[in-house]
Amino acid sequence: MQKGNIGVTTENIFPVIKKFLYSDHEIFLREMVSNAVDATQKLKTLSERGEVKGELGDLTIHISIDKDQGTLTVSDRGIGMTAEEIDKYINQIAFSGVNDFLDKYKDNANAIIGHFGLGFYSAFMVSDKVEIVTRSYRDDAVPVKWSCDGSPAYEIVETEKSDRGTDIILHLAEDCKEFLEKDKVEGLLNKYCKFMAVPIAFGKKTEWKDGKQVDTDEDNIINDSEPMWAKTPSSLTDEDYKEFYRKLYPMQDEPLFWIHLNVDYPFNLTGILYFPRVQSNIDLQRNKIQLYCNQVFVTDQVEGIVPEFLTLLHGVIDSPDIPLNVSRSYLQSDANVKKISTYITKKVADRLNGIFKDDRKDYESKWDDLKIFINYGMLSQEDFYDRAKDFALLKDTEGKYYTYEEYRTLIKDNQTDKDDTLVYLYANNVEDQYSYIEGAKAKGYSVLLMDGDLDTPMVSMLEQKLEKSRFTRVDSDIIDHLIVKEDKKESALSDEETDNLSQAFRSQLPTMEKTNFYVEVQALGEDAQPVVLTQSEYMRRMKDISRFQSGMGFYGQMPDSYSMVLNSDHPLVKRVLADEEAACGEALKPVKAEIKGLEARLAVLRQEQGKKKPEEVTQEEKDELAATQRQVGEQNDKKKEIIGGFAKDYDVIHQLIDLALLQNGMLKGAALSAFLKRSVEMIK
Repeated sequence: MQKGNIGVTTENIFPVIKKFLYSDHEIFLREMVSNAVDATQKLKTLSERGEVKGELGDLTIHISIDKDQGTLTVSDRGIGMTAEEIDKYINQIAFSGVNDFLDKYKDNANAIIGHFGLGFYSAFMVSDKVEIVTRSYRDDAVPVKWSCDGSPAYEIVETEKSDRGTDIILHLAEDCKEFLEKDKVEGLLNKYCKFMAVPIAFGKKTEWKDGKQVDTDEDNIINDSEPMWAKTPSSLTDEDYKEFYRKLYPMQDEPLFWIHLNVDYPFNLTGILYFPRVQSNIDLQRNKIQLYCNQVFVTDQVEGIVPEFLTLLHGVIDSPDIPLNVSRSYLQSDANVKKISTYITKKVADRLNGIFKDDRKDYESKWDDLKIFINYGMLSQEDFYDRAKDFALLKDTEGKYYTYEEYRTLIKDNQTDKDDTLVYLYANNVEDQYSYIEGAKAKGYSVLLMDGDLDTPMVSMLEQKLEKSRFTRVDSDIIDHLIVKEDKKESALSDEETDNLSQAFRSQLPTMEKTNFYVEVQALGEDAQPVVLTQSEYMRRMKDISRFQSGMGFYGQMPDSYSMVLNSDHPLVKRVLADEEAACGEALKPVKAEIKGLEARLAVLRQEQGKKKPEEVTQEEKDELAATQRQVGEQNDKKKEIIGGFAKDYDVIHQLIDLALLQNGMLKGAALSAFLKRSVEMIK
């Protein structure tokens, strides 16, 4: 019998394991099974070299639980260990610098387990006592039993064991009895071990018999030791890839397509990445890519290995060259990681480009699902934009697809403004913006459909990338102003007529929360709409961007601003002006005369006071100026009251305003009901 203390300052090691790794304590089972797999594979290697004679027999690893004894056991038939090997690999952790390291990282021990190969010691996260019963593959090997209760003391004794291999027996702590539950253990095995390279059995397969599930004699193998990504792509069919996807994600729709990664220089990497179908742009689920190291599950937090935009993909990546710590759970910063990230980006771009060139029709049919990935990539990664710009597509409101260059060629002759800027018109809702789209089409313009969550930042990026180009939403201005090809036509109305007409409509505009309306008069031609409601492209875009970009939240809090443009050339608007003049002309005459006189007096007062220094202006003069300004305001209020009185009972104004609101989906509730009732009355 041998007794002693483990060769490290264990009053440091065990508290570190208990404290710093407890949040991730379920990894102990992965470590135990992974060690068993390593021992089994080493035996296979020795056999291939002829150092182990005879048949190896069944190499299945067995996991078992004993609730009565409170133990969980992992058993293998691998190479086993001698007492000397236990002493070397288990007891002697006292290599150079380990105690200094433990002391240095006692408050942040994230690297200890993986860095020093202490995976076995993760057993003490859940155990009061750990036993190793082992027998080496060597013919003359003596079976031994090692035990330790989580203190510096251990014990090694000779024991009975007829077969080679190792049993790790964990006497679970009182607060870790959950790991004696079959469902819990099965869940962990499925999470961490389902693709390990050696068959792993947990319990027996069951069958339905006499009205209940009963155990059979057949082992329940929980893993697939030859996963898809480890096979050569040429040996696999499309159905194989789809079946593997269903195994990984049972409740997901069929993927769009996949990329099989297989590289052995300058690093080792295998894997399969799937492009999932995205139901909507906001229906994004990250952390669906599983990272493995030699078929051992590590994490689904793959940021840093996979470019950020590709974390939206699903699938698996397996690489022994990715540096890991904390029992394979946390990534270190390393040049290899950057190389792998660059490789994956290039591989994805090459695959997309290949599909685009080989079968464009199929690629276009998948574009609406692919768009979120590709746009996100171009927005977040400069080099991906350079790769993707040739196979990224734009879709118009008629459902046709174009590359950036194709679309530029299509619109350059008809959609270039007087400043030689190419104008890309777009809509984000075909139904809501139907009349604006039709107005643009009537001009021979093409309108893009940009209805995705990322399209607002995409528009801003493309304006920077595409030479002398700007994007304008089709409802952001009247059609003649979207692409200005000549100087604006002047209205034939006088300033007074323009002001009176504007005031009539302004007085009847609805009050809406966080919404401002402005009225302007323009000459749009007799065939154009009488009243058009537009929204500023700049402000609307800033509000949209504020949803994505921190620091711009103040835009999101600002009210929506709309311009109601009155077409002074339209017969209906001319009729409103004529009727207003007829109804209000006489009442407005004395008011206008009074305003004219007061404004003249105001101009004289300002001119006189402007010749003096501020301190030379008397209080009497200041009071006279303020009184005159107040009188002008009072007369203007009278003018507004007279015009508002006319407009209040003038159905044509209300109808034109409501039509403009209705066109923009802004007429609802009582206002919509009143509009319908008025419409019926006007038809009678």
